Amino acid sequence: MNWTLLPASRFDGQAARWDALRASGPGAPMLAADFAAALLAAFGRGEELLAVCEDGDGVLAMALLAPHGRAGWATFQPPQAPLGLWLQRPGADLEALLAGLVAALPGAALVVGLTQCDPFLVPRPADGGRMRAIDYIDTARISVTGGFDAWWAGRGKNLRANLKKQRSRLAAAGTATRLEVVRDPAAMAAAIADYGHLESAGWKGREGTAVAPDNAQGRFYRDMLERFCRRGAGSVYRYRFDDRIVAMDLCIEDAGCIVVLKTAYDESIPSQYSPALLMREEACRELFDRGAVQRIEFYGKVMEWHTRWTDEVRTLYHVNHYRWPLLLRLHDALRRRRATPPHPESNGMSNVS
Repeated sequence: MNWTLLPASRFDGQAARWDALRASGPGAPMLAADFAAALLAAFGRGEELLAVCEDGDGVLAMALLAPHGRAGWATFQPPQAPLGLWLQRPGADLEALLAGLVAALPGAALVVGLTQCDPFLVPRPADGGRMRAIDYIDTARISVTGGFDAWWAGRGKNLRANLKKQRSRLAAAGTATRLEVVRDPAAMAAAIADYGHLESAGWKGREGTAVAPDNAQGRFYRDMLERFCRRGAGSVYRYRFDDRIVAMDLCIEDAGCIVVLKTAYDESIPSQYSPALLMREEACRELFDRGAVQRIEFYGKVMEWHTRWTDEVRTLYHVNHYRWPLLLRLHDALRRRRATPPHPESNGMSNVS
């Protein structure tokens, strides 16, 4: 196998090869070339590399990488990306791929890291003399099998009763609810503006982290969703109480999977209502009825509400591969040292490194 390193600015010229490799395995929408290109356009710093590994049968692996620390590299992954941008041919030897990559990287790289890997896409490797896999978070999915009514009947009694009660209250107050699914690429600018308005009015607005049409996040989501919508693979779910937008989901789909990338709701709605959950119930019905996907992925940390909607949970992981076994042992020792509480008689400074 042979690794070639290219400036990430040449990604568009390799996008067809990227998507062909992705299509050879289970696939995930946020590993599509459209997603990667939009990430680079919005958040790239010009130092990223596109790594391509080939053997006698063609492309074996591809990755977008960014410098990490003083002598390391890691998969390019801004916070808006649920997974690190790594692809490999099914059945490929991950340890051999990473051993070749760390040797090929510039600057005498000491370690290469794959961030937020999904065991559904890349089976978790066993730890080795130069490689260590580390738990990241548990994440949840919903399998879209059978009909909605049967699936919904399998949810907890409290969840079903609570949402039914909320709908009764809204009806009694004369409030109509409506789910809109927007897929027109020309409508994405307005959709992102609506989404940004919801986030800006809540805690993310107060912290300065909300999506807005004129910030990098807003530009990314608009660009990315327009790319996906042009091929019928992007959607924005918008939920209304009468004419008022109270909740939204930003979603992409591909390879039988839809990913809920972001959710926002109107935090000024009285606490007896859960607009995001009411939207999710109707959105799930729409997805079951449409029959175009087999799984709904969230890719965030499992929250209590996830466990009321599904019991399908798995653990995402990171992988570090070191140039030499001694580096892994030193890193393990440092991690253990940082995890050890200071002796009661010490001043606590002995644990600082």
